[in-house]
Amino acid sequence: MIPLKTAEEIDVLRENGQLLAAVMVEVVDAVHPGKTTMALDALAERLILDGGARPSFKGYRGYPASLCTSINDEVVHGIPHPARVLREGDILSLDLGLHRNGFHVDTAVTVPVGEVSDEARSLMEATKGSLWCAIRAATIGNRVSDISHAIGSYVECEGFFVVKEYVGHGVGRALHEDPQIPNYGPPGCGPRLQEGMVLAIEPMVKSDAEPTRLLEDQWTVVTAGGGLSAHFEHTIAVTDSGVDVLTRGGA
Repeated sequence: MIPLKTAEEIDVLRENGQLLAAVMVEVVDAVHPGKTTMALDALAERLILDGGARPSFKGYRGYPASLCTSINDEVVHGIPHPARVLREGDILSLDLGLHRNGFHVDTAVTVPVGEVSDEARSLMEATKGSLWCAIRAATIGNRVSDISHAIGSYVECEGFFVVKEYVGHGVGRALHEDPQIPNYGPPGCGPRLQEGMVLAIEPMVKSDAEPTRLLEDQWTVVTAGGGLSAHFEHTIAVTDSGVDVLTRGGA
C-alpha cells in the first residue's frame, strides 16, 4: 500500500519542507574552496536542530552524519570528514533530510565549488532539468513510470546517463516509503498517481555509462568509470490542484 496523506498532513510536510529548503540554502551559501565537508555537516545539523527538527539521516541504518556530501565521481551517500577539503573545480552533491512533527522530508542539490568545467556545468543543468521534467509528470492519473520515463528520456537527450541502481521513493512518516521511483523506464507502468501521494523524486546522473560501485565504507557510491555525477531531489505532493513542491527553495 502506498501511504496517502491528508491535506492537514501535507500542511505539516510543507512546513517541514520550507525549513529544509531554508537550511539547504544556507549550506549551499557556505560552499567554497577550502571548506571541509565536516564543517558543512555541522552547519546543517545545527540549523535543523535550531528549527525544532532532527536530522533524518543521522543514525539511519548506521549512517554517521546529518548530511551526505558526495564530490565529483561520488554519486550519493558520501560521508562528511574533517580532512575532506573542497577544491576549486569540484562539484558537490548535498543530500539532506529532516524529521519534525511526525514527518520526514528530503532534498538534494549539486553545486559548483568555484569555477567548474563545461562538462560539469552541463551535467548539473541536465540533472536539474530532468528533475523538473519529472515533477511536471507527477500529476493525478499518470503512473509512477511516467515520472521515471521523464527523467531517463531527458537525460539521454542531453547526452548523459542515469544511475539505475538507486531510486526515488515515497516519503512521510518513514524516510523511505512505497513506491520506488526509478530514474529510467518506459511510460505507462506501475501504480497510478493519486491525490495525497508524497514522493521524493531524485535523479542521479553521470557522465559515463559504467555501473556504480560501493566503496569500502559501505556507504559511498561512486561511478565505476571515474566520471562525474550529479544529484537533485525535491519532496513533492500530488494534489487535485497540481504538484506541490514542498522543498522548493534554491534548487
